Amino acid sequence: MGERILVPYDGSELSERALERVVTRHPDAEVNVLYVVDPVHGVYTAESRGLPDAERWYAEAKATATETLEAAAALAADHGVEVVQARAVGNPHRVIVEYVDAHDVDHVVMGSHGRTGVSRVLLGSTAEKVVRRCPVAVTVVR
Repeated sequence: MGERILVPYDGSELSERALERVVTRHPDAEVNVLYVVDPVHGVYTAESRGLPDAERWYAEAKATATETLEAAAALAADHGVEVVQARAVGNPHRVIVEYVDAHDVDHVVMGSHGRTGVSRVLLGSTAEKVVRRCPVAVTVVR
């Protein structure tokens, strides 16, 4: 077996590009696709709808994760590649780095949302944090 590659996947165009890059350039790799449910989004959503909806938000987030991972698996299957699907809850950059450590990942390939200026400073960049903290090579697809 070739290398083990992790693709953090949220269904965005850039995460699709990252996955396509991996399945076309590394067809013999074990491809792990990870969807991270960020609970911070649940707090914002719960505040806008009221806190009792937090449980419903979490159920919807898990369903979205499942649908998104299935879409990733279908995209990879179009290229003749099977993927290992994983879902986790937490701060995305921390979860990604923890997954790398726990699953002996050799390389991370992820999309960048391309934020610049003030929005990047205020919101931060998951890709940038992963690049700084990850113990393996990280390729950021723009």
